[in-house]
Amino acid sequence: MKSRAARSTTGESRLAVRKGKAEKDPNKPKRPPSAFFVFMEEFRKDYKEKHPNVKQVSVIGKAGGEKWKSLSESEKAPYVSKAEKLKVEYTKKMDAYNNKSEGPTASGDSDKSKSEGDE
Repeated sequence: MKSRAARSTTGESRLAVRKGKAEKDPNKPKRPPSAFFVFMEEFRKDYKEKHPNVKQVSVIGKAGGEKWKSLSESEKAPYVSKAEKLKVEYTKKMDAYNNKSEGPTASGDSDKSKSEGDE
């Protein structure tokens, strides 16, 4: 019985080590919304004006999903174009973020030294 007790304590310690999560960088730009979420921003405002008594998020989400499915490609086009613009902005921000965070790092210096050594 002692061996079982010893196993359970070591097993618990292993689990405790795995629980740790990597911290997210608060300066990292957020991903851009898809065309559907761009549509939903506008749809929520309109829906709340027309149905002020509805407070359930699920009802608004279902109505928005049905409306999105019923839209034709030409009706979705403005939302798709806005989502693409937001994606371009995001890629610019991510490039700036990655260049800022890379800066003079040890891995960058080691790559340069390797290429200089090969030549």
